[in-house]
Amino acid sequence: MKRLKTAGALIALAAVFAGSATARDDGRYANSPLKPWFDSLRSAKGLCCSDADGSVVSDVDWESKDGHYRVRLEGQWIDVPDDAVITVPNRAGRTMVWPVKGATGISIRCFLPGSMI
Repeated sequence: MKRLKTAGALIALAAVFAGSATARDDGRYANSPLKPWFDSLRSAKGLCCSDADGSVVSDVDWESKDGHYRVRLEGQWIDVPDDAVITVPNRAGRTMVWPVKGATGISIRCFLPGSMI
């Protein structure tokens, strides 16, 4: 029974890391003047990583309603948790999201609203 619990725990841990393994800085933006700003971005959930980890979201794929955001990823609308919203001014000007894929689906670690013009 103990072996079964250990195996289950390892499988769950692997699923968590598999979702985050695809999100890493590959150096494409190392010389960008905004890199230090991106690296410092954080929501209440923690650091958001960097520009290479986030995804730009088109204006038609996000919206604000009743003071809350939602974003369309992979064809489905996902509510952005309030604690995932980045509250500093958007120096990049474009809407970005830092999704995390896990065993239960997609969750949002960070969301940086754009201007929606």
